[in-house]
Amino acid sequence: MAHHGGKSTTKLGRDSISKRLGVKLYSGQKVCPGNIIIRQRGTKFICGENVKRTADDSLIALKNGVIAFTTKHKKRFDGTMRRVKVVHVRAE
Repeated sequence: MAHHGGKSTTKLGRDSISKRLGVKLYSGQKVCPGNIIIRQRGTKFICGENVKRTADDSLIALKNGVIAFTTKHKKRFDGTMRRVKVVHVRAE
């Protein structure tokens, strides 16, 4: 009499597929309207000029131009400051 099932499935190994987040186009690269610059969850990067945030927090270009990254300080809801990266598309 067998005490264990013969070829049973494992309860482990259910991993979700990766979402391919991150920076897709870097500083100095040319973009066209609608190009995805960054895929992110939350707002690690915020949108600057000629950049729009989509419903899933991705950043896309609104005009033709060249990508530029800058940093600035932004106030949190509790009054403390945080350093954020701002993405711009400078028109050619």
